[in-house]
Amino acid sequence: MTTRAARIQRTGGPEVIEWIDIELPPPGPGEVRMRNTAIGLNFIDTYHRSGLYPVPLPSGLGGEAAGVVEAVGEEVEAFATGDRVATPGPGLGAYSTARNVKAMTLFKLPGDISDETAAASLLKGCTAEFLIERCARVQPGSTVLVHAAAGGVGQIAVRWLKAIGAQVIATVGSEPKVALARGAGADHVLLSREDDVAARVREITGGIGADVVLDGVGAATWKASLASCKRRGLVVSFGNASGPVENVGLGELARAGSVFVTRPTLFDYYVTPDERAAGSARLFGMLRSGAVRADINQRFALEDAAEAHRALEAGETTGSTVLLP
Repeated sequence: MTTRAARIQRTGGPEVIEWIDIELPPPGPGEVRMRNTAIGLNFIDTYHRSGLYPVPLPSGLGGEAAGVVEAVGEEVEAFATGDRVATPGPGLGAYSTARNVKAMTLFKLPGDISDETAAASLLKGCTAEFLIERCARVQPGSTVLVHAAAGGVGQIAVRWLKAIGAQVIATVGSEPKVALARGAGADHVLLSREDDVAARVREITGGIGADVVLDGVGAATWKASLASCKRRGLVVSFGNASGPVENVGLGELARAGSVFVTRPTLFDYYVTPDERAAGSARLFGMLRSGAVRADINQRFALEDAAEAHRALEAGETTGSTVLLP
């Protein structure tokens, strides 16, 4: 069969995304053919496209998608033709109408989770799950600073944190996004471009600082994150929306109060089948209960992915975005 797919021959801006027709072979051993019904847009897609996260070229784009199994290769026992499935990655190529996918990267979708919800929330929701529950191990009553709280991961993280009893201080980039962070449940919302974030966090916490900082922004917020963290607190730097954090001296951590820092990635926490099953089950449970939801505030046609990338990088999107074939 023929699939329509995005390809990049070189790294750069959104203009490097091209669309080609590919003759898709039958799925190989351990693979299934997945017809995509909804594709998730994530910041990591822009990192692959720009070269911030190098990938072998030419390359496909996108890791997250929901769809239907149309064919099954040898050695695949957990899935059958007709199954509704979703994947957060890590394999690239989700920007396509169909592709062959390693079965071990797929999750079966419960009947009460829609394809669009899965595509909008699986990567972001699993990211929130591992950051909060297994990386930072946030406890009820903890104070957590969440940067970019109006974004896809940010809104899910705020809702998750409130569901487990944490106090949330959120930052957003503009006044219109304040209501989004408050709507997600943030106790305090700061404007990252106007407020002295660290000073305000200290004021809110009586001079102590945040127990945990969740920072998906990177270079632009690093100093504020460090200065906002309490003595022996934890900064979780998990993204590079403003560029990577570089040239950090260990002495900075000592001067900040013996602060701990980690730079985790999702797929180091979703390695074994048990880890993957437990993490996705926790997410689906949160979605089912209504404690967490994926607000899909933008929908683009699949072949308008370049326009979607421009909007995402310009800070013009809120919540989650899906691409529709």
